Amino acid sequence: MPAFIVPINQSNINLDTSGVAGFFGGDEAISAMATVHLYRGRRWLGWYNSPGSYIVAKKFGQLANSRFWDGLFPGPNLTPAEVFGLDGKPGPRYWGVFSGTDMHAGHLAYLVVQKTKEIEEVIVLGGRETIPVTATIIDVGDVILKHSDQAPVMSIHHALLAAIPITINLATCVLCAASEDWLAFALILLGIISGGTSCFVIGSAQLDFLAGVKEPSPGTPPADGILLMRNDVVIVRGAEKDINPITKGSFILRMDGGPEYRRIGLCSLLLVAQFLLQLLFIPQATTFGQIMFISSVAASWAYNSFLSSLEPEKIQTDILWKALGNPRLLKFELKNRAAQAVFVCLVLGHGIREPSVDFKPKKVLQRFLSNDTRVWNVWRDKVAEQLENNEGKKSFDLSSRDLQGFGDHERILLKSLLRDAHDAYRSYQDQVYRIRDNSYISEKEVPRSDFIVQSRV
Repeated sequence: MPAFIVPINQSNINLDTSGVAGFFGGDEAISAMATVHLYRGRRWLGWYNSPGSYIVAKKFGQLANSRFWDGLFPGPNLTPAEVFGLDGKPGPRYWGVFSGTDMHAGHLAYLVVQKTKEIEEVIVLGGRETIPVTATIIDVGDVILKHSDQAPVMSIHHALLAAIPITINLATCVLCAASEDWLAFALILLGIISGGTSCFVIGSAQLDFLAGVKEPSPGTPPADGILLMRNDVVIVRGAEKDINPITKGSFILRMDGGPEYRRIGLCSLLLVAQFLLQLLFIPQATTFGQIMFISSVAASWAYNSFLSSLEPEKIQTDILWKALGNPRLLKFELKNRAAQAVFVCLVLGHGIREPSVDFKPKKVLQRFLSNDTRVWNVWRDKVAEQLENNEGKKSFDLSSRDLQGFGDHERILLKSLLRDAHDAYRSYQDQVYRIRDNSYISEKEVPRSDFIVQSRV
């Protein structure tokens, strides 16, 4: 005799909830599972009947690496970091102005670029406006990456939110048992156990950094350089060992059982079993049991949606920034590409006390503006000459003799571009105190030189 009688069970209504069992909410479930390594303690909070079990099993079952698992879960055998969105995003191109390194940076450089886009305080510099561009300065100090779990502890209110779906799922189990709908009770409990077990096993991996080159060669020049995007640029300044984590480093997940990851395969198999059993037997449950099943799935889906809204990339960026020592960001908006190129040259040359044969302003200008015409060649030669001149005030004016052989339209263009260079230089002089204050790198660690700049501050 059931503890209480549910009148709706006397009807012939069948909700046909089988389609909900494995497909509904799959994307949200995958996004929620991707946060399990970004918070310490999150792995203990997966005990609920999550929807989308089949989609989750297909996604994470690809981690299991053997002929057997490849047959069950076909697809590329990615690394754990790639599967969980901690690696794989293409970064911008990095060019070291002293070292000559020219390479495509990886996921961590991508996160750095995303961080610069969040800056609200932007210093707008004057000049002739064509297409506004930005230049962001990051000075990285003495970075010591700690090889331990980098994830922050989950906050109390997040943990309390996780208690809601867990409580609702357990309550639906109790109500199904009280009404003696043991089939619905067993299927909800199966979802709770498979979801909790998978979350615990997958979440047992430890988030860490792979810093790239562990120990640069003695005498390696500073790794000052630029991260180049289509319109914007990020200037990174610091020692080789401090910039390496950004340009060559990556997140890694230290997961036991590699490279086969059999436990991940077993968890995925459990999720597939959950999907099949719920698909076949939920229609056989009572109407009340089906309602309880839908209630447990709805509560779980709502919590998964909340976890999906936490923006994993932002959490990754915060973890990276903390590991780098929370370097300061200084962002400038310039009115055109020519001014941006000159401004970047001046910033990279800031701090050089002695002329460096490795720092060639003309190469920097060429990297930004590679137009191979007579006007642009003369412009680069004139600007580079002035940037390399450490004696007194710089002049970007051309004499009438310099302009011989140019047509009227070429003269107009050249004068306009040189005016852009002058505007960038003047803006740099106005902001040099900010650029100097933004740097806190030890002169002993990073020998640098300094353009002589007549600051009006």
